[in-house]
Amino acid sequence: MLKRLLLSLSLSLCLFAAGVAHATGALSPFQTVLNDYYEDYLALFPVDAAVNGDNDPRYEAVWPVDIGAEHRAKVAAMCAKYLAGLARFDRAKLSATDQLSYDTLKWTLTTRLAGTKQIYALLPVNQFSCPTLTFAQMASGAYVHPFKTAQDYRNFLSRARGFSAWVDTAIANMREGMAKGVVQPRILMERVLPQLVPLMADDADTNILFNPLKKLPAGLAPAERDALAAEYAAGIRTVMLPAYARLHAFIRDEYLPRCRATAGIGALPGGKEAYAYSVRLQTTTDFTPEQIHEIGLKEVARIKGEMEKVQAQVGFKGTLPEFLNFVATDPKFAPYKTDEEVLEGYRAIEARVMATVPKFFGHLPRTRFEIRATEKFRAATASAEYSAGTADGSRPGIFYVPIVNPVKFRTPRMEDLFLHEAIPGHHFQISLTLENTGLPKFRRYDANNAYVEGWALYTESIGKELGMYADPYQYLGMLFGDMHRAVRLVVDTGLHAKGWTREQALQYGAEAEGGKPEVQIAEIERYMSWPGQALGYKMGQLKIRELRTLAEKQLGPKFDIKEFHDQILMEGALPLAVLEARIKVWIGR
Repeated sequence: MLKRLLLSLSLSLCLFAAGVAHATGALSPFQTVLNDYYEDYLALFPVDAAVNGDNDPRYEAVWPVDIGAEHRAKVAAMCAKYLAGLARFDRAKLSATDQLSYDTLKWTLTTRLAGTKQIYALLPVNQFSCPTLTFAQMASGAYVHPFKTAQDYRNFLSRARGFSAWVDTAIANMREGMAKGVVQPRILMERVLPQLVPLMADDADTNILFNPLKKLPAGLAPAERDALAAEYAAGIRTVMLPAYARLHAFIRDEYLPRCRATAGIGALPGGKEAYAYSVRLQTTTDFTPEQIHEIGLKEVARIKGEMEKVQAQVGFKGTLPEFLNFVATDPKFAPYKTDEEVLEGYRAIEARVMATVPKFFGHLPRTRFEIRATEKFRAATASAEYSAGTADGSRPGIFYVPIVNPVKFRTPRMEDLFLHEAIPGHHFQISLTLENTGLPKFRRYDANNAYVEGWALYTESIGKELGMYADPYQYLGMLFGDMHRAVRLVVDTGLHAKGWTREQALQYGAEAEGGKPEVQIAEIERYMSWPGQALGYKMGQLKIRELRTLAEKQLGPKFDIKEFHDQILMEGALPLAVLEARIKVWIGR
């Protein structure tokens, strides 16, 4: 998911001849522009350097106030500068690889420039994907910032002061939003408040912000160790805890009473334009919300038919909702007792998948891979997700599994979730991209949702080819996942473009998917918090499936699934129109 948070996915792939020429030869004027852009980007978004595994001292001590007016103006100026830079080149005279970079960067800059004009800076805090969560995860030592040296600790204290400034700007922005009628749904802020409570507690045993004090760098002299511990503890108590406390008090006392009862962004001042922007950003297409809504309805009907076939296969008597409810509630689908048993179940799936993928992929990643339980402080509101590793091997790719209560953890979604989040989904695509040093850095480390999530959802759909889904209930799990993404097309556009209420969205989701009410609630509130993000999965999957069908039809017996997958992956996270043009050129060769 990228994520900023764990959804800030980096991308692009395997080392090919054209890329090697770029990597080893002198940079052309065009490639110099690409490199300069990436450096300017990191100066504005320094946390992304850590996400990308770049421990450059210029960035390690910085947390940007990226929702501030000054920062947004700098982003707009950067985009205008590099759009003008691209215009100086004749695209037709560039190499094929550079043309892909030209098209991708132009799309990125145009989209990012449009983003600086939207109302999202007035809505900076939510319960799902938010710097308040990212900072806490980083501060705990579990995410990207190193805590190996005394300087690492001091760098993070500097970063914490930046986060404190971010919190103050968020409060100021939300006050501005209150004056303009641009506020979050009340229910989302009610979810945020309990997330903040443990992060403002001065309790070293329970507050994860204190975790780095439990593993201070080895080799320090006792006096230096004590001084570092005192300095860092003071930073927690004077900077981090007060920042969370200020935000909590503001939301509780000022913001919550002014929050709205509506669910979608479309009715807010500037909301319609903001959602149209989000649809373009998340799908990389020009489809309208209305068109996407109709695509979703058709996909829901198709997948429902496939589910009914599984119901008939296993001999369940009753309606489809009753069947889905049976799978969601029957104790036989919840066999685990401990967190470790859940993780072992996923490790067994990993072993089976890895035995088959060489038949379908010409290039396998070198990046290490791990399966971990999601941290308890965010498990209740988290989905299964992938956190990218680093090209230098210093950090593995991690598949995070949220386990709130292992006794209630259900098995039918395990195989398709692993394919999507891990292998050959996000882990393959992201790791192969990071390992491809022949690509310009902005293509190795940048991404778009439709490609990233579209690829991952596509890998779910080829599970039978990979030897998965022998159990009909696991195949049903894949169909449920596919239905879930189709429902997203309907519900996200319903909420934000058609004025649906939260209750309408919950009802539609319950009727189409079944399942536990608390799961539906978490999902609907996710869509409310992040307009448009959920659209990329299905729209990307449909495009990749369409391109495979086209290649199979036109190439006939010459079609090679390993080569097709390499062609999809080898140039990184391209906007869908750029990807389609590339695949058509490959077919024509």
